[in-house]
Formats: sequence, structure tokens, C-alpha cells
Amino acid sequence: MKRVHFKTVKRAVIKIGSSILTFKDGNLDSKAFLRLASGISHVVERGTEAVIVSSGAIAAGVAKLGLRERPKTVPEKQAAAAVGQSRLMRFYEEAFQGHGITVGQILITHDDLRDRRRFLNARHTMTTLLKSKILPIVNENDSVAVEEIMVGDNDNLSALVAALVEADALIILSDIDGVYESDPKEEKSARFLPIVGDIYKRLLTVKKPATKGLTVGGIVTKLEAAEKASQYGIPTVIANGRKEGVLKRIFDGEEVGTLILPEEKKLGSRKHWIAYTLKPAGEIVVDEGAKKAIIERGKSLLPIGVKEVKGTFGPGEAVRILGEDRKEFARGLVELESSQIKKIKGLKTSQIERVLGSKIAEEIVHRDDLVVLKTDEAPDRGE
Repeated sequence: MKRVHFKTVKRAVIKIGSSILTFKDGNLDSKAFLRLASGISHVVERGTEAVIVSSGAIAAGVAKLGLRERPKTVPEKQAAAAVGQSRLMRFYEEAFQGHGITVGQILITHDDLRDRRRFLNARHTMTTLLKSKILPIVNENDSVAVEEIMVGDNDNLSALVAALVEADALIILSDIDGVYESDPKEEKSARFLPIVGDIYKRLLTVKKPATKGLTVGGIVTKLEAAEKASQYGIPTVIANGRKEGVLKRIFDGEEVGTLILPEEKKLGSRKHWIAYTLKPAGEIVVDEGAKKAIIERGKSLLPIGVKEVKGTFGPGEAVRILGEDRKEFARGLVELESSQIKKIKGLKTSQIERVLGSKIAEEIVHRDDLVVLKTDEAPDRGE
């Protein structure tokens, strides 16, 4: 497996974890911001456009409010974020002033990404900032987000932003050196992985309940983010952001951290959005014939192949598509309401009009709105 040469990267998303921005007591570490600003300015000076996805707002708010621990309820987190976000941006502004770089704040929620028009508007905003030589600093809008409109974590947000701005690389900086085969805190002989060639298989290993390693320090969300980026053809590096000169070393082509290689057969922008940005509103279970037609022949999902419908959803919403084994193998946008699909499941296309009173749509999910996910049965993934 060959490493990716980051010297040729034109646009990169850099995710910065709160663990490298704060002291143990939660207060922001001004020296950490200065160190990161120096590294990012090197990246910018060499001609690479950079977008930062930064954690730290809630942590900064917790310290400012004098709380003893991170809040657990949504309203408490929102209050901490409201206080901490301005402090976070002030530290970034002061750190980048010395390098002559202007920063711009972008706060988003999942709502801004799941609506295709707002998704594209966000892309236009960020590309406009980059063309104006302004460094976008992105964070989830924790002061207003509730569970239904949250991405959930900034690792996965960084991958969605990387796809949003069509980046050439994703760098995830945290307090870990990279990926190990097992937990280095429990096994001193744990083997470090400088390159991960198949992120899907690595995630399967990580998510097994019996697995001890790779679940410490949020490594699962980092690998989930890397998998999302990989499916868009974007390589990811997971590295220790506390180490001096880490960004300069990465973009100078040194072997730093763990490199997760991208898929050779990447998803297009819209299909990646369907598969990884949208939150499924329900599930459709299909028979083996429909599953085979979708995976092997790239067919649409027709009523005759539907066995079961779970959840309540309307036209245009995303759903998980499961086989008879109840394992998800595809996602797509439905053309009918869940109540209508329940009425016509198992029927031939010619019978739709008789049952519904009109032929609203022939397909449950059209192939243009359907994405086959990478699974053990479909390792190469189709579109």
C-alpha cells in the first residue's frame, strides 16, 4: 500500500479536538492555539486551502461557567456552548493575527446539511470564503442544536465538511498518535498501523463487542469519519495534534500518524450525501430477489420486492434498505409515503393504481436515488 503524497493537496479539512485545545481543567490553552496557527499557516502559505472543524466550545463554556464537569443535558450543553463559542473564536482570531490570516466562523447543524439546497448554499459560502483568503472555522451549532438536528460529533462532522467542500484530504488531530491493532493502554506491545487500506474491515473489527482495543479516546468516531471520507475518495490522517510541527510534517510528505487510504471507486456528491449525510427516517425490508437485483444489476426497488416497512416517513426522505437477514445493504430516497408502501408491498407495478387510486410512482426507490453500501456481500459497492 502506498502513502498519499500530501504535497499535492489543494484543499484540506483539519479537524481539531478539544483535548489539544484545553488544559486538564478545561480552560483554553493559548499556546496550543499559537502552535496550531503556526502549522496551519504553513499549510496555507504552501498554497493549500484549509478549512478547520474545531471542537472546544462546550469545554470553554464549562470552564467559564465554573462547572465541575461537562454538562449532560442538552439545555446545559447549549448554555455552555453559547458562552464558550465566542471565547473559542477569540483565541483563534488572536492566534492567526500574527500570521496575517483572517478567520470566519460557520456554525451548522444537521438540518443545514440534510436539505440539499442548504447543503449547496453552505458549500458556496465556504468556497467563497476560501477564494477570499479567509480561513473558515466550522463547528456544530451546539447552542441551538437538539438531538434531531445534531450531527453528533465533530469527527463525523469533519468528514461531512470534507465532502461538502470537495477536499483532497482530511486531517484529524487529537491526543492519540493514530490507530493501533489493539488498545496500547492495555497492551504495551500493541502494533501501530501507519496505513489502513480497508477502513470498512477495520471498522468491523473495532465495533465487535468483544474487542478491547481501538475504542479508547473516541477512535471509533474517527474511523467512522475516515470511512465517510474514504467513500468520497478522500484520504484521512489521524495524528497527535500535541506534537510540535505535526501539520508541517504531514504536508511536507513525512509519514506521520495513521493514513486511511481512500476508495478507488468513490461515490458521487449526491449519492454520498444520501448515504452519509441524511439521517434515515425508517427502514424497508426486501426479499432476496430484490436485494440481488439492487446489488448486482443496479436496479430500482419495486413494490414486489418489499416485505416489511418500519417507521413513518414521506416522499423524499431517506430510508435504510435491509435484506431478509435484517442487515442494511443500501440507502435511498423513497418516492411514496410509508403508509402507501405498506399498502402496495409485494404487488406488481401494474397493480399500484388499483390499490392507491392512481399510479403516483412505479418505484419505491429509484436507482438514481439509491446507494449500495459496502458490505461483506458487496465489498466493492455499487451505485
